[in-house]
Amino acid sequence: MLTKKQEELLLYIHDRMKHSDVAPSFEEMKAALGLKSKSGIHRLISALVERGYIRRLPHRARALEIVKLPGNADTDNTAADQDTSYENLTAAPPANDVFEAIPLYGRIAAGTPIEAIRDEGQTVDIPPFLLSRGEHYALEIQGDSMINAGINDGDIVIIQKAESAENGAIVVALVDDLEATLKRIRKSGNKIILEPENESHEPQVLDPERVKVQGKLISLFRKY
Repeated sequence: MLTKKQEELLLYIHDRMKHSDVAPSFEEMKAALGLKSKSGIHRLISALVERGYIRRLPHRARALEIVKLPGNADTDNTAADQDTSYENLTAAPPANDVFEAIPLYGRIAAGTPIEAIRDEGQTVDIPPFLLSRGEHYALEIQGDSMINAGINDGDIVIIQKAESAENGAIVVALVDDLEATLKRIRKSGNKIILEPENESHEPQVLDPERVKVQGKLISLFRKY
């Protein structure tokens, strides 16, 4: 059984797709349901997927289809609706803005520059609310140097491309044009400190010219 908000969202998506080719965006869904954030829409869609009412289309970013509607849903008197039961509803046009495909560059580990692990052929689908402005890429974390910041081995981190960062931000830093690492960056006098979030790892104290910021951590995507 669906909650009131789940059913409301499902019928809203179906109605928009039925009357036009333009699928509702996350922003439009949020406004239609009177929610304050897009994360609420993401949770509702995830629940509808789990219950079999919506299916995400494989190998296609930002796309889903309606599989069925609630049994008490109102129907349109078209020939297609007369010939199709709600439990076996023909797939609707894909909805936009469900996921954003961003490059997955590989595993970030000490001694490996971003350029070496970059694979333009791989992408990962990320909910839009985990993204910010500008360009993004994803990295898979290798190791435990940032576990006290909640970043574990195997996690996918979302990086916003940037060449600078505020003091204390978690960044992808390139050291000596050779080693890419995810660390918290701090400025101390005329030095740059790359701090791990694990007491068993030592910070790196470096001259500024040895460090290039390649991006800032903005979110984390974890699968269980």
